[in-house]
Amino acid sequence: MAKVKPFRAFRPRPDLAEKVASPPYDVLNSAEARLMAEGNPYSFLHVVKPEIDLPDGTDLYSDAVYDKGSENLQRLIEEGALVRETRPAFYLYEQQMGDHVQIGLVAGASVDEYEKDLIRKHELTRKKKEDDRTRHVESLNANTGPVFLTYRARGEIDELVAELKSRTPDYDFTAPDDIRHTMWVIDQPGDVHRLANAFESVDILYVADGHHRSAAGTRVRSIRMAQNPHHTGDEPYNFFLSVIFPDDQMMILDYNRVVKDLAGLSAEEFLAKVSEKFSVTEIEKEKPSKPRTYSMLLEGKWYGLEAKPGSFPADDPVKNLDVAILQDNLLGSILGIEDPRTDERIDFVGGIRGLDELEKRHKQGWPLAMACHPTSIDQLMAVADAGLTMPPKSTWFEPKLRSGLIVRPLDE
Repeated sequence: MAKVKPFRAFRPRPDLAEKVASPPYDVLNSAEARLMAEGNPYSFLHVVKPEIDLPDGTDLYSDAVYDKGSENLQRLIEEGALVRETRPAFYLYEQQMGDHVQIGLVAGASVDEYEKDLIRKHELTRKKKEDDRTRHVESLNANTGPVFLTYRARGEIDELVAELKSRTPDYDFTAPDDIRHTMWVIDQPGDVHRLANAFESVDILYVADGHHRSAAGTRVRSIRMAQNPHHTGDEPYNFFLSVIFPDDQMMILDYNRVVKDLAGLSAEEFLAKVSEKFSVTEIEKEKPSKPRTYSMLLEGKWYGLEAKPGSFPADDPVKNLDVAILQDNLLGSILGIEDPRTDERIDFVGGIRGLDELEKRHKQGWPLAMACHPTSIDQLMAVADAGLTMPPKSTWFEPKLRSGLIVRPLDE
């Protein structure tokens, strides 16, 4: 069963919601965040990217940055921009991006279930990023960025959510990127009980995005538990902020690659080697239309690649991923990029930027660009169920969850 916990959030006054809500901390660099927050003292970027209020060049992991984030959060609370709920609540959070609509439950997710693998992972984490998120939560005494969770959709939950969202929303605005954000506060005790009971029928939750934030949640719990001789297991630190979406509403975009060189090969030699594991044809500029196909930009020309039968283990949930086939049969074996996490010869381009961005990078001196077919949510779940991990940069989720609409404090 999935144990989901209501809580007394801090959230923006309705008239300030659009000004407070910001992109997540990890999709902007400091310069971009500084520019976006300019002239807007309410922007939650002051909390999740607090270096924007410190001198250029400040070490992002210095005490000053975490202290500034805590100071900025307290300022928003003291000024009344963020107001605390009077009683525990769940929240329904709907996003619309073009024709795509998804609605999830904002709740506390259980650290116990995360540690028991009832909340399953599919990515490795890096200690430095875990350390950063842990310090951020500890310094602010709050979860400020939600973990993006998913589950296998259940009709009874869909029906309950549809009933509850028929009411007047508490927030409804369209952000500058044309994504619409709508939120309902669910604080009537009967409704809270119904939602909690409905999720007890969900056996497994999956981390879609936010592996470092969920890992930080477990570390914060360990720290707080060691400091609390009267630990009961029901304290707020035993849960982390999450938004939980049904799998049939998830949208995963492609995550593409650009490479700095051909490892000393001519274009003709490279194409000959590629042809050993892939069928290769010249094409017009277009995205891959089905799994195990790729669009490749080389010397200003687009090529269509399709993995040949037998060139990958079809029954392996990791090795049969499109990005894994590309890594094993081209990037690693031909170009010598053995560890894409650390090799500076490769870079990654989110599918939201389209093929135009690949052409732009190609003109900037990256001789090879590869567009992949998106990983499916079923593939993600299969990897997680097998206790395995995906290659880096396998999934790009859209739309992104805004930060600042719901802040989950770690005290009562």
